[in-house]
Amino acid sequence: MGGRGARLLGGPARAEGTEHWESHLRRLGALGIEGAAGHELVQEVARSGLQGRGGALFPTATKLTMASASRGTPIAVVNASEGEPASQKDRSLVELRPHLVLDGALVAARAIGAPEVVFYLHRARRGSTAALERALWERPPEGVAWRLVDAPAGYVTGESSAVVSYLEGQGALPRRRSAPAAVRGVAGRPTVVNNVETIAHLALIARFGWKWFRSAGDANGPGSTLVTLAGELPVPGAVAEVLGPTRLGQLLSGVGGLGRPPQAVLVGGYEGVWLNGASAWEMPVARGLLAAHGISLGCGVIAALNSGSCGLATTARLVRWLASESAGQCGSCVFGLPAVSALLDEIARGTALRRDLRRLRQLSCVVTGRGACGHPSGVMALVDSALEVFSAELRRHLHGRCCPAVHYGFPLPGHQEGLE
Repeated sequence: MGGRGARLLGGPARAEGTEHWESHLRRLGALGIEGAAGHELVQEVARSGLQGRGGALFPTATKLTMASASRGTPIAVVNASEGEPASQKDRSLVELRPHLVLDGALVAARAIGAPEVVFYLHRARRGSTAALERALWERPPEGVAWRLVDAPAGYVTGESSAVVSYLEGQGALPRRRSAPAAVRGVAGRPTVVNNVETIAHLALIARFGWKWFRSAGDANGPGSTLVTLAGELPVPGAVAEVLGPTRLGQLLSGVGGLGRPPQAVLVGGYEGVWLNGASAWEMPVARGLLAAHGISLGCGVIAALNSGSCGLATTARLVRWLASESAGQCGSCVFGLPAVSALLDEIARGTALRRDLRRLRQLSCVVTGRGACGHPSGVMALVDSALEVFSAELRRHLHGRCCPAVHYGFPLPGHQEGLE
């Protein structure tokens, strides 16, 4: 936490634990939005160019504008579920800077005129729940009702339509909706769902203004961004804040402790894409610049895979877990992903034939873009990138020369190391 020029991570060192109310006020001052009209707050956010930090890069001001112009009593939702196993950034903000997150939620509520703020989080993460509950107890009355909702654990249960569905009492299932949630969400009410990092940025924009916000990042992706460094690193799990031009290699070496480029880097989480390690080492860690090259930083996970690990076996393991995490409501997930997983397992074991590879590529075309959410497409993006980046390994595996031993540096809940 912290570091020179840090914004979201500014303040007490991580070892000092949760920042409490009085310390938060001494450091940042009062929020000062009592007299601001909702449309003024929305305009400030629009000028800032803030894009959602959950992965889709959707303009935050657009959600606020849609909700403000829609009928019904709005609801502001903070999505703190963070179902990506390797990600730590949102959890870190909630547990260490809860008042910054609550301030941002208050800004969102005031901007759209919402009388209620809902926190959607896993109660099993006791540190996050305890930090929020204590922070709410410390704060004075603020004119909104705060509600903490116990969300079901799962990879797809944090998808925004699944959040809305769960709050409606219909289960955390992703759904294709006839209108955006910001127009018609929970019980037909305008519902603005933002992840924790996006919400925390709102608190700083309200205090320091849009020009200050845009002084970090780049023109296509303004503002600082948080990343979690994961995988096979000497220091895995570190959360870093990127303020300006930074090469991926600088992060992996300076923060992650990696001495040289890895074999490959997984960017964007478990449904991200594999990149060649040497090429990725020189890439900028900037959402806008990466997006221009067709690469999404997604949930902000950057995971390294070293030369001693098999990229195909690692991908097969990730896909097996991702297939088990589907909502089970669409054919692309119920039938497509298990079939993809089975083929990848055969390839990883060195027992696949070339016709199996052709079948895998056919399945990619059939599964991508199908279903009620982006889960199957995300899995296939991971698979397609693995087949390209690990093409040399793929040729060896198709000739039965698979890696004799594999070490996995990627955490999967309930899984043990090794190719099960």
